[in-house]
Amino acid sequence: MKDYIEERVMEVAAYIIDTGATVREAAKVFKVSKSTIHKDMSERLPKVDPITYEKVKKILEKNKAERHIRGGFATKMKYKKGI
Repeated sequence: MKDYIEERVMEVAAYIIDTGATVREAAKVFKVSKSTIHKDMSERLPKVDPITYEKVKKILEKNKAERHIRGGFATKMKYKKGI
């Protein structure tokens, strides 16, 4: 794995742990695609740092479990604004 990829993986992992960010939010901050963030966290991170991977995995699983709530809230706000 290239050094810059490994650095990005660790930076994104630290960001997700610190902020509890979703894959989509992390992708915006690091200016890469959601697919890249997902691949970094699910495939590359376990090879680079398994302990950090476990922490990130818990956060991403929590986000996945709550996504239907966020989606419902976004829809509610959309219709509240009258869009």
